[in-house]
Amino acid sequence: MEQEEDIYLIQEAITGDDDAFTQLFQKHYSFLYKYLLKLTLNEETSSDLAQETMMKCYTHLSSFKGEGKFSTWMISIASRLYIDSIRKKEREKKKAHRLFHVLSRQLSFRSKSNGMEWSDTFSDFNQLPPETRTPILLRHYYGYTYEEIGTMLGIRTGTVKSRVHNGIKTLRKEWDHDE
Repeated sequence: MEQEEDIYLIQEAITGDDDAFTQLFQKHYSFLYKYLLKLTLNEETSSDLAQETMMKCYTHLSSFKGEGKFSTWMISIASRLYIDSIRKKEREKKKAHRLFHVLSRQLSFRSKSNGMEWSDTFSDFNQLPPETRTPILLRHYYGYTYEEIGTMLGIRTGTVKSRVHNGIKTLRKEWDHDE
């Protein structure tokens, strides 16, 4: 019965009846969103992926063969979009990491070319992730309090303290390892 109703709505939507697709969308959105929420554990990402999935369903509705349930077809699209989004984030992260190293080497080269001292400590510091490096720089170079840093970065004071502590601990391990 449910599948017959879906098939009817799909056929109507393919002929240009946007109300039929809206009914189909409303009927399956909750199921799709809950699936994505379990997959991503993030409400915003789930909402974005659900919208993107429904958009893809709308544009490719004529390719739905009706051999299985509409919800199965929709979930397969959502799953592929989720996997693609993870891959995209990984590529962007690797690209940003490579760019960061290139910029760090260029800065080191320019500093040495201009007769400025570039310490290994600063090179080690630049290897820390930005969410750790930023509070350490604000605390130990600019002298801001943990509370001020928390306000600036929009994170709790305890989180600032933890990031500073863990970042310095990482640097000390690196320095002990180098000796």
